[in-house]
Amino acid sequence: MMTVGKFDLLFWVSSIFCLMYVSLGFDPTDNYLIDCGSSKNTSVGNRTFASDNSDSYTVSTPERLFASTNSNTISSNYDSSLYQTARILNETTHYTFSIKAPGWHWIRLHFFPFVYQEFNLSAAKFSVSVKNFTLIREYQPQNDAEVKEYSLNISSGPLVLTFTPSANSFAFVNALEVLSLPDGLIPDGASVVHQPGSYQNLEKQALETVIRVNMGNQTVFPQNDTLWRLWISDYSYLKHNNLGTFVSKEDKVNYTSGGPTQDTAPRSVYGTATTINDDSDPRIMVNVTWLFDVDPEFEYLVRFHFCDIVSSSPKMLFFNVYINALAVVTDFDLSNRTSNILGAPYYMDVIIKMGDSRALNVSIGRSTVDSRRTMAILNGLEIMKMNNSKGSLDVLDSEVKSSKTSSKVKVWVMVGLAGGVLCTVAVLALVLFLLCRRRRKLSHVGHSVQDRFGENGGGNLRSRNMDGSAIFSVSKIGYRFPFVAIQQATDNFSENMVLGVGGFGKVYKGTLGDETKVAVKRGLAQSRQGLAEFRTEIEMLSQFRHRHLVSLIGYCDERKEMIIIYEYMENGTLKNHLYGSDLPALSWKQRLEICIGSARGLHYLHTGTAKAIIHRDVKSANILLDENLMAKVADFGLSKIGPEIDETHVSTAVKGSFGYLDPEYLTRQQLTEKSDVYSLGVVMFEVLCGRPVIDPSLPREEVNLVEWAMKWQRKGQLEEIIDPRLAGKIKPDSLKKFGETAEKCLAEYGSDRPAMGDVLWNLEYALQLQVSGERSNVNGGEMSQEAGSINRLPSGFSTAHFSMGSIDDIAGISMSAVFSELVKADMR
Repeated sequence: MMTVGKFDLLFWVSSIFCLMYVSLGFDPTDNYLIDCGSSKNTSVGNRTFASDNSDSYTVSTPERLFASTNSNTISSNYDSSLYQTARILNETTHYTFSIKAPGWHWIRLHFFPFVYQEFNLSAAKFSVSVKNFTLIREYQPQNDAEVKEYSLNISSGPLVLTFTPSANSFAFVNALEVLSLPDGLIPDGASVVHQPGSYQNLEKQALETVIRVNMGNQTVFPQNDTLWRLWISDYSYLKHNNLGTFVSKEDKVNYTSGGPTQDTAPRSVYGTATTINDDSDPRIMVNVTWLFDVDPEFEYLVRFHFCDIVSSSPKMLFFNVYINALAVVTDFDLSNRTSNILGAPYYMDVIIKMGDSRALNVSIGRSTVDSRRTMAILNGLEIMKMNNSKGSLDVLDSEVKSSKTSSKVKVWVMVGLAGGVLCTVAVLALVLFLLCRRRRKLSHVGHSVQDRFGENGGGNLRSRNMDGSAIFSVSKIGYRFPFVAIQQATDNFSENMVLGVGGFGKVYKGTLGDETKVAVKRGLAQSRQGLAEFRTEIEMLSQFRHRHLVSLIGYCDERKEMIIIYEYMENGTLKNHLYGSDLPALSWKQRLEICIGSARGLHYLHTGTAKAIIHRDVKSANILLDENLMAKVADFGLSKIGPEIDETHVSTAVKGSFGYLDPEYLTRQQLTEKSDVYSLGVVMFEVLCGRPVIDPSLPREEVNLVEWAMKWQRKGQLEEIIDPRLAGKIKPDSLKKFGETAEKCLAEYGSDRPAMGDVLWNLEYALQLQVSGERSNVNGGEMSQEAGSINRLPSGFSTAHFSMGSIDDIAGISMSAVFSELVKADMR
């Protein structure tokens, strides 16, 4: 009884404190809270939502159609009592609110679809607008509760919120909030990322809150915020959880006069933070990165919240802040912004314009200026979308879509005007068609030699860009094919000939005039990125020939086409043989040989030319298999010529495939050959486990293959997660060596990873262990010294060169030089 009494008292005191804490916050002059569809007022914390028959506002539609539910399955961070009722709107409806305090206001719309009589609210489709702004266009509700928050500057007159049902549909809303905001909460202007000057006149914009994030892995719920905001934990947005440390020290927060207040962000936001991991080497320039999904082709207002709750004295924080690898601020000294007061909150507003990407990445990283002050910190983040030139916040009204729509309209107008003319010249068109057909046949005969050997019998050509400028300087490219020849080879790019589809375009199977089978990659038209990859891939492939690299046969750039022709690989991609198809399972020996072939090809790229070539997109989909299942690395569109020895290549545009990207390259934008080593390590686990690198359908701890496999590797129980089709077929020593090699490839820092030659050596060793173990089983005895030896050394080398005490010492020996000698033998 005593224990229960103390608990009740503690709970009562905590509740009173929470209510007092919130009640001390901002008291808005305009404060409209409506529980739509409800016949009575609803209390939510210390706030009261009025019933739908309140006379504090007006609704243009006299008919009131209400809906209600007793559902207990509502998933929301807001009070579920707001989602038990809804108002259904069968026609355009205007909510009118008188405004007493001109200035910035919040509009919060609450939606939760449920079934009520003949109405299934999930089937609703409608738009919402206010003033000259479109907030939502053709909105269709999700399955869970959703809150949409907008900020508008209401300078005069009433605020009119309009709901417009789509054709043959209806609108609904569960709850409405219209609140005036504290002065200064929304800035007048902000600096623009990577552009001079600043953005002014924000008061003329409408803003949509995309997300509020509280760093430190803690969610702050609306009842604990003076403005009833939700701050989501940052944990699920972190790119690499192991690079950050979560901190919680709310008692360190010191709100000062003239600085941010609890209305800017609550103590529970400024009192928690994510910092760079204390265990990481301060000499290594790592970044902590958060990944967010946003709508493309909009501008975004991003607010960073900082508060030094970790330092023992001022001047201890000195760091950089980035958005999408662009510097927001470098060598940022937080103490200078807070008058050297520890725990004083500070915020910074910036604007970034998004292109066609949906990824908005925020990073903090150490500064290189002062090695004594290396900590980086972030306490909170707010991302708000700004309306576009059409006054819309909806992605359906993005600039790209509207321009496409306009183009389509123009096309149809032109088609209509040309209809009469086409009827007049129909006969002439038929004659021209017949003449062109005959000319094509003659052209094919005249180019029969060019089809195979190029225009000048060789390929010493000068190719040109779409605008007529040169793509390639004096050509060492190979063979330039006429477009007509490629059309015929692919049956006019028949869908029946498609081998696969990638970011560059489609790949078709083709047959040349001499019956040579080829793979034809046709780039997407009018793609600037595609043009760059087209140029890069041809220039790269023209420089080398190697039996473990897919060979270039030719290309075509006629008619603004970007077409590359390769040797045909009978057995397709390694990915298709591992999962997602009904192809026969590869044996462990075959998988090892494929990994070895891939490593040989990559090792040649790294060491076989004057400067190293970094592939940058190593993945199972880019490893192709010929009729004998020999591996060849393909797709060099993202490849780069590497840096000089002991240098790193700094790239502002990180490119590659999600799941395979080197974390050091991603966070530091520094590219080396070790980035390919990391990606091959991912492929190795993919080969071993026979599953995708990222699989959202699996339990959370298994979604990311690398994290899952590394956990079992560190336990020494890798056999627990191998491809079930390989169960009992892998020799323990071979599996151990393979797992150790993959683990070294996946080291967090490139300096800790082996060179590709070392990877190749260890894969060869794993294969020998597997083959020797199989032989010993057949012979019924122990593995002989001959069977256990490595028999792939080039002439002139022997195990004596390495002074090994035992065969297990191989893992510690750098074999890059040894395999560099093999490169010459492989060049055929």
